Amino acid sequence: MITIKKIAELANVSPGTVDRIIHNRGQVTQENIDIVNALIEKHGYKRNIFASNLAFNKKFRIAVFLPKHNELEYWKLPIYGIEKAEKEYGNFGFFIDYYYYKYDSNSFKKNAEKLLKLDYDGLLFAPIFHNESLSFLNEYTKKNVPIIMIDSNIVENYNQYYIGQDAYQTGLLSAKLISYGIKKNSSILIAKIAKENDITSIFNQRVKGFYSYFENKNELNINFKEINIIKNGKVYLTKEMFNDIDAVYIPNSRSYIVAKFIKNNNLPNIRIIGYDLLQQNIEYLKLGYIDFLINQKPEEQGYIGITKLYKKLVLKEESNKNIYMPIEIITKENWIE
Repeated sequence: MITIKKIAELANVSPGTVDRIIHNRGQVTQENIDIVNALIEKHGYKRNIFASNLAFNKKFRIAVFLPKHNELEYWKLPIYGIEKAEKEYGNFGFFIDYYYYKYDSNSFKKNAEKLLKLDYDGLLFAPIFHNESLSFLNEYTKKNVPIIMIDSNIVENYNQYYIGQDAYQTGLLSAKLISYGIKKNSSILIAKIAKENDITSIFNQRVKGFYSYFENKNELNINFKEINIIKNGKVYLTKEMFNDIDAVYIPNSRSYIVAKFIKNNNLPNIRIIGYDLLQQNIEYLKLGYIDFLINQKPEEQGYIGITKLYKKLVLKEESNKNIYMPIEIITKENWIE
């Protein structure tokens, strides 16, 4: 592989001049910049990023901003992936600080305000509260550092990176799966298991996608019923809610709550579709009370997100703005321990 010294000889300049051009340090004529860059491209010179970082004692600090995972099992999973990536890249001056907020919009806003006062080389976070996240991003982008979003996307913010599923498409797919097992004139319950002020962007996108599937399926004559089963912070379920209901769609990870109620009250022939491989969801999947779970692979989202920041900051590599995770459908029959 060609060296800086050899490029300097070919360009008839000093090695120091070549180094300044490679690192964009100025004080070089445009003529020499053009000559050196042409030689670099011709001979395929690549900087030794690791040696450069070590030589300058370069360190990169990343902020991870996610809900507290001791409150919701789901949010433990992306942390596993993030910690895995941190171990791999820590030897190259790549470090992560964690910031957690309670799963409500007020806690998000308070912690976002603290984070805006700090300086990092990159950010990974989940914009689960749409309006609050959009406001936060509008301010954080002024720092001019790469930002990775996982779990859900904010389409209004066009210049960031996103890793996760297409929420609208997962809602549409969920409706299609349910439609295979119901008859004409069936009734579908959309169960919102969240406080009203905790309804998230990804939640709404899923519901919108779910309804869109049936827009041109008038022949099915589906009856829809929406209900929020969280009141004053507590789950509120009654048998009457399930009168004449053939299927239930839960647009977040809490399918087990409905499945447990159906099991305990011996309510037969009600199909359930929900999200995420939480342990309680898996238990009711294996028992046959949950028919389908859409797996978002949150651990991979966390790992890929940090890897993407590492490649951009340390290796100076550009990549696609969006990485859409494949939609994985888990059933009792294809679940593997």
